Amino acid sequence: MLKSYKSTTYACYLGNFTQALIINLTPILFIPLRELFGLTLTELSILTLINFVAQIGSDIAFSGLIDKYGFRIFAEIGSALAAVGLVVFALAPVIFGDAVYVGLIIGTLIFSVAGGLLEVLLSPIVNAIPTDAKDKAMSVLHSFYAWGQVVVVVVTTLLVYFMDAKNWQYIVLIWLALPIATFVMFAIVPFAPPVQESQRSKFSSVFKSPMFILCLLVILAGGATEQIIAQWSSAFLEVGMGLPKIWGDMIGVVGFAVTFGIGRLIYGKFGDKLNLERLMLIGLVASAICYAVIAFSPSSVLTIIAFMAVGFAVSLLWPGALSIASSSFPLAGSAMFAILAMGGDIGCSSGPLLTGIVSDNAANIGFVRDIMLKYSLTAEEIGMRAGILVAAIIPLLGSVVMCFICVKRAKEKKARSAVNIEDFEQNSDKN
Repeated sequence: MLKSYKSTTYACYLGNFTQALIINLTPILFIPLRELFGLTLTELSILTLINFVAQIGSDIAFSGLIDKYGFRIFAEIGSALAAVGLVVFALAPVIFGDAVYVGLIIGTLIFSVAGGLLEVLLSPIVNAIPTDAKDKAMSVLHSFYAWGQVVVVVVTTLLVYFMDAKNWQYIVLIWLALPIATFVMFAIVPFAPPVQESQRSKFSSVFKSPMFILCLLVILAGGATEQIIAQWSSAFLEVGMGLPKIWGDMIGVVGFAVTFGIGRLIYGKFGDKLNLERLMLIGLVASAICYAVIAFSPSSVLTIIAFMAVGFAVSLLWPGALSIASSSFPLAGSAMFAILAMGGDIGCSSGPLLTGIVSDNAANIGFVRDIMLKYSLTAEEIGMRAGILVAAIIPLLGSVVMCFICVKRAKEKKARSAVNIEDFEQNSDKN
């Protein structure tokens, strides 16, 4: 067995790669699945919905069990379920015959439960490792989700292009190497002990705390803000800007993910010199501005720059909320991370849904229709622009919440400084 906690951190990085695979693989295969099996867009959308709902269910179901039975067993179960889910998904035509869609649902459900379990595990595992720079460690950990997203999107897109879409099953099976490697790593690395039950804060007191509620709202806003762009950038560039789909994927989705990861890596390296709360507030305001630019931009280049800027702006929101919560409630245990992850997942699913609803209905509004006719825009174009513009309210509301966090954290730091000065003066008097 490996003895260094550094190897544990590497295993968590690999776990985030696996989680990125679980979330991003199916959408890239939508077109092959639709063409080969005659699936509707609604049926394909249901697979995405199942993914997020199952992850939210995992967030809730496993939180208490992890604190009771420890990290290792659930890390291994999560990795194993991810592999099983991918196998069922890939072999759905073989196992289920004409009921292929049933097999796709079952496979999606299995690897989505795994994704939710890994999501609940990875942050508390890293947080339990002894270090004085937990916020930096958290930021680097979550940057590997972004790099996993880049790798999964690029590699899968290229494999579909060169291997032909009809060989999609082999592409899914190729990706089995990732959860298997994650399972092996988690089987041999050491784990820092979780917070003991006797020392653990009562979750009821944590949940009722204003600071925890504020962190929950920020991570919800962060999840929504990032996933709106992650899920809609390709379609927006294809429909709204007329770019081919492959370029929408490679430039929109990958460009966003790259800046997303860079932002987290920069904080991971220089975080001790930066004010996390202030950066999160700036990121939320900048995201709202970028959303407005995307909604009104006539230029593909400017739109792509705005997509990438959003990636950089939102990069610290999820790990930042986790870091603030963990420093405010150091003895809360895994349950706190699970509820925060659930909040983030709700944002991830509801944000794109809000955008889709507005996009579908915007062209039916009188003054919006007048704008469409005046500028020769199609219903889809005006709908997507309206959807992005309305969604800007999410980071704006998040910035208001973040202002309260900044004020509370500043008061906490001032109080701690006053206590330290008082202790120093008392010690000086004694000497």
